[in-house]
Amino acid sequence: MLSTAPERPGSVHDLFRKGIVIPAHPLALTEDRRLDERRQRALTRYYVEAGAGGLAVGVHTTQFALHGTGLLPPVLELAAETVRGYEREVVLVAGATGSTAQAVAEAELAASLGYHMVLLSPYRELDEDQLIERTRAVGEVLPVIGFYLQPAVGGRALTRDYWTRLASIDAVAGIKVAPFNRYRTLDVLHGVVRAGRTRQVALYTGNDDHILSDLITSHRVVVDGEEVDVEFVGGLLGQWAVWVKRAVELLDEARRARGGDDAAVRRLLTLDGHLTDANAAIFDAEHGFRGCIPGIHEVLRRQGLLAGRWCLDLEEELSPGQLAEIDRIWAAYPWLRDDEFVAEGLDRWLR
Repeated sequence: MLSTAPERPGSVHDLFRKGIVIPAHPLALTEDRRLDERRQRALTRYYVEAGAGGLAVGVHTTQFALHGTGLLPPVLELAAETVRGYEREVVLVAGATGSTAQAVAEAELAASLGYHMVLLSPYRELDEDQLIERTRAVGEVLPVIGFYLQPAVGGRALTRDYWTRLASIDAVAGIKVAPFNRYRTLDVLHGVVRAGRTRQVALYTGNDDHILSDLITSHRVVVDGEEVDVEFVGGLLGQWAVWVKRAVELLDEARRARGGDDAAVRRLLTLDGHLTDANAAIFDAEHGFRGCIPGIHEVLRRQGLLAGRWCLDLEEELSPGQLAEIDRIWAAYPWLRDDEFVAEGLDRWLR
C-alpha cells in the first residue's frame, strides 16, 4: 500500500537518513507544575546550538502524561516556533501515542505545526495486526518512526515478523530501537533486512545501555543465506537530552570508527562503559528506571537549564540512593559533560 502522506522534504529526509543526534525533549515545569515556557524554549535552543540534528517532542522523556493534560499542543508549538528562529534545517519529530484515533489526531496536530515525522509509541491494548494498521493510518498523515520501547517504561515484546511487516510499510522512515535487550534488537535488524528496506528505513539506537557499541558496529545479518550489513545511523535518546554537545561529538567519532578508524573504535569502546554507567545512575536502572525522568531533570537542573526536577506526576521523584549515584558519576566522568558550553550560552537561551 502506498502512503498518501505528504511528500518528505528532501533535505530533511536526507538528514535523517544520514544519521543525527535527536534529543528526546524534556518538559520544563514550574514548581506548581505549570509549563515553564522560558525554560522550555531554552532547552530547545540548547539542543539546536549544541548541534543536534533533530528534536523529539511529546515522547517518553517529555512525559507520556502530557498527552492527557492539554499541554501537548503548546509544547509542540513552542519547539517548532523556536526552531524556526534558526537558519539550519532541524528534523522535528512529534511523539504520538494511544489508540489509532488518538495517534492519528496527534499526527494531524503535528503536521499542522510543521513537524516532519511521528515517533509512534506502542499501545498495549492492540495486538500486532492492529499495531500495523495503526502505523498505516498514522503514515497517511506523516512519515512514521517505529518504536521498540522497553517493557519497564510501557513497552512490550514484539516478534521478528512484526518488525518485518512494519519495515515493509512505505511510510515508515525509521525505527527507534530501544528494548534494552540484544535479542530483541536483533529482531528489529532482521526484520528490516527481511523487508528489503535497509536503505529506506533509518535505524536509530534508543538502547541507552549500549549507545556507543550500537553506533560503531556494522551488524552483519544473514537472511536466506545472504549477508547484509546494517548500521545504526544515529540516536534518538533520553540520554541525549543531556550533555548534547558531547553527544554530537561522539556521533561524529562513531562515524569515523565505522569508516575504519581503529583508534576511534578503541576509544569509544572504553567510553561506552563510562556512558552506560552514567546512564544507569541518571535513568535509575537499579529501580527499574522509575527515576529516569527526574534523573534527566536533575542533570539539567545542575547545569541551570531547569529550575527543578518537577514532573507532572507529584509522586515521580528520584529513587532512594539515586542522587548519590548521580553525584558519583558526575565526579567520575567529567569528559561526558558539556558544562562549559552550557554556561556560555545559558543567559542567551533563557532570554
